[in-house]
Amino acid sequence: MFDEGGYVAGNPLKVHYFKSSLFSHQTLSSQMLTLFKLTCLPKKTNSFCSSSCNTRKIGYFDQFLPLFDKKTDSLSYLNSNERRRVVVGLSRIIKQGQGYILKGFAKNFCPYILVKIMKSLEYRETAFGFFKFAFQDDSDEIVKSSCVAAHVLASQNLKLLAQDVVYWVIRRVGVDRRREVVEFMWKRHAEFESDFSVLDTLMRGFLKLEMSCEALEIVGRMREVGLRPSSSAITILFKLLLRVGDHGSVWKLLRGMIHQGPRPCNHNFNAVILGFCRLGHVKVGESLLYVMHKFKCQPDVYAYNILINAYCTRGQTVDALGWMHFMINNGCAPSLVTFGTVINAFCNQGNMIEARKLFDGMKEAGHFPNVISYNTLMNGYVKARDIGQANMLYEEMKNKAIAPDCTTFNILVAGHYRYGREEDSDRLLRDLSQPGSLPVTSLYNICVSGLCWAGWLDEAMKFLEDMLEKGITPTVVAFNSIIAAYSKAGLEEKAYEAYIMMVKFGLFPSSLTCSSLIMGLSKLWKLQEARDLLYEMIEKGLPINKAAFTQLLDGYFRMGNVADEVVNKMHATGWDPDITTYNIRLHGLCTGRKMSRAVMMLEELISAGVVPDTVTYNTVMNGVCTDILERAMIVTAKLLKMAFVPNVVTANLLLSHFCKQGMPEKTIMWGQKLNEISFGFDEISIKLMDRAYRNIQHNFDVPKPPPEKSLFLDFLMYITYDYLSRNSPQKNANQGSLKRMEIGYGGS
Repeated sequence: MFDEGGYVAGNPLKVHYFKSSLFSHQTLSSQMLTLFKLTCLPKKTNSFCSSSCNTRKIGYFDQFLPLFDKKTDSLSYLNSNERRRVVVGLSRIIKQGQGYILKGFAKNFCPYILVKIMKSLEYRETAFGFFKFAFQDDSDEIVKSSCVAAHVLASQNLKLLAQDVVYWVIRRVGVDRRREVVEFMWKRHAEFESDFSVLDTLMRGFLKLEMSCEALEIVGRMREVGLRPSSSAITILFKLLLRVGDHGSVWKLLRGMIHQGPRPCNHNFNAVILGFCRLGHVKVGESLLYVMHKFKCQPDVYAYNILINAYCTRGQTVDALGWMHFMINNGCAPSLVTFGTVINAFCNQGNMIEARKLFDGMKEAGHFPNVISYNTLMNGYVKARDIGQANMLYEEMKNKAIAPDCTTFNILVAGHYRYGREEDSDRLLRDLSQPGSLPVTSLYNICVSGLCWAGWLDEAMKFLEDMLEKGITPTVVAFNSIIAAYSKAGLEEKAYEAYIMMVKFGLFPSSLTCSSLIMGLSKLWKLQEARDLLYEMIEKGLPINKAAFTQLLDGYFRMGNVADEVVNKMHATGWDPDITTYNIRLHGLCTGRKMSRAVMMLEELISAGVVPDTVTYNTVMNGVCTDILERAMIVTAKLLKMAFVPNVVTANLLLSHFCKQGMPEKTIMWGQKLNEISFGFDEISIKLMDRAYRNIQHNFDVPKPPPEKSLFLDFLMYITYDYLSRNSPQKNANQGSLKRMEIGYGGS
């Protein structure tokens, strides 16, 4: 690492002009320090700064690269931490007398020299950061050279780094050129690595980009050449498919494993069970657990815990307890997590008698309650306003020499402030004040957090002021608790006062501080103040996270403002928009009926390598329903080409549009059709059906759309209905899928 004590100011190093023998160690060190300082200084420029300023800043990095007429600023893809790591790594290479490697790469983008530099950087994160910086354009020559670099890395057992390279290349070239990358990788792979190695690298690159269709294509290619995909990669693919709602591909992939390998293992089954349970299809998860033994897999504690947690989350604690007894009868011992999950569920229901019985029964199962178990039960007692039992549990912890943690004291302090007695609070504070129980700063953080949790925000602020008067400086955690609480309560003026006090006493705000303040201002539509605050923090070099920009953008778009300036500022600060940011922008454009820009935004996010999710599709679909027919049909074709997967939100928004556009009878008709396939309606679906019935009964006169628009909505609804009927998670359909799997397995 850097030896900072030996650095003195100097001129920036120009690697592609120097002769290494002419440079002393001190000169190199001083030059690298200059480079380090210039690249790590907080960005003071906004998105409209002059190009000369930008060129001067980036020029210090350009000395290490052969490409100067680049299309994009690749340095913007690195955050400040990555830039620092790369600078430190490059300085180490130079200090070790290997500057000639950098000089060689500065003359020519050679994949072999690139690999040598990446290996010299020692750490995977640093090496990947350098590659992201070095990948200056997406020309065929650079893409091919990068593919060769990935081959070389894989051949030298640096497979994770090879996967990083492939992932970044695909992300930069975009979805439209993904097949080119696959062919480039396949064409010369035999010189460096096996068929399985290159296909596995490609598959994991697509998985990292959440491109499920492309990953499935690689699985098909593996099958064609007689290979079996990695079980761990398939587990990741299962999770991705379930997250996007592509149930059909999940069953197809599972059947493929049964017939062609690799044989499904516990990790595969657990991933699928977890995915279906998260989607609310717990019966499907049950069915999978029942058939695991058919494939020589015995359900483990993780599989049972997934189902038990799913039932607890749905409020079906009795069923969860039944599964707990079932796993014991099948010879699978519950873990501490199992007990904690069910105890927490009983506590949330206020059933403290059953929670305590289960807590006491842990010993019979060979488990001794730990601090987490005690905290769970204690929190239940506090929520039930039984502070006496919570105190007794705390005493029991001390008698059994189980050390309480910050969570324990947070629960008790909040409970005493809200429901307890003054003498109990004093006793607890005496315990907290004893030497060694907790650091002083943690003690005050707990007190402030407890007051905020109890809703006593002004009292929490007074407590902070008393601390300051006594010469005790609170931590940023205490201030963040108050700022966040005031912001959520809509008291942004008081939140800002707490922020001013925090800065006044020399505390460095965290990214959470900024996010909380901006959240409060945005909720009250004080967007100009929120924007000014964000920009001020950026100018001062204070830490900013992506959530701050996202919250501000959400506020602007809800006001109908596309906020291009804020988006540009986000880019200039080194934050790439993620799918959440794009979804917010798409929602604003679609709501404002700016569908032309929404379509451009959709194409932009795909080109940037960001994978659309169901929120993206439904947002655009909602906009399509109110757009002019010609453009609506074009956008729909794009969505279908992108493998749009409808869900309950899609069905609801289409049913809603039938109502809004004067066709309540079609809302009823399609609702009945969905009911026939046991579609899982939610509360919104029921409200829409009720609204349609009322419209028919009261004969509300709503202008009907032209026949062609009505036909278009029917077309969208039919696509949704057809997909949902073919991939319905109803019990019989899934039992049929599982039965076919069993038959196929038995006959193979």
